[in-house]
Amino acid sequence: MASTYTLISANTLSSSAASVTFSAIPSTYTDLVLRVSGRTDAAGTVSSGYIQMNSVTSTYSYTFIRSDGASATSGNDSASYAGFYIGGIDGGGATASTFSNHEIYIPSYSASQAKPVGQISSMETNATTAYTFGVAGLCSSTAAISALTINLNGGVNFVSGSSFYLYGLKSS
Repeated sequence: MASTYTLISANTLSSSAASVTFSAIPSTYTDLVLRVSGRTDAAGTVSSGYIQMNSVTSTYSYTFIRSDGASATSGNDSASYAGFYIGGIDGGGATASTFSNHEIYIPSYSASQAKPVGQISSMETNATTAYTFGVAGLCSSTAAISALTINLNGGVNFVSGSSFYLYGLKSS
């Protein structure tokens, strides 16, 4: 099935921000894809965050697999975060001027059903430890998604140059 990507909105930060929101998302597409190139001002090399759908804070679960270059781990969680988990965001302690990459896929975002979410991400760094994540999740809210907010954990901010692109996909 062929799909067409249409840019709905883009945001490249010119100053630091604790969160980024896409609002008034049209319901005219089949699926959504969110691409993030992010870095935070955290003291460590890695940060994490979460995505809230329509400001819903209590209906998320996920399973993840993570590799750090030396070993792999996996796990799952439900309701530990106020949104869908995003891991492996470059922190201020990571190699200078590097940004992690994330692609979050949300199929059937406007359907009246629970929202499955898939994510693949990797840190960009010259260090020996760099994380790669695969995450599968579910938001059990059945409301159509009209807003997405990307938040960080631990009181840190995205730094200038972090970029966020939201695409709508139409199946042909």
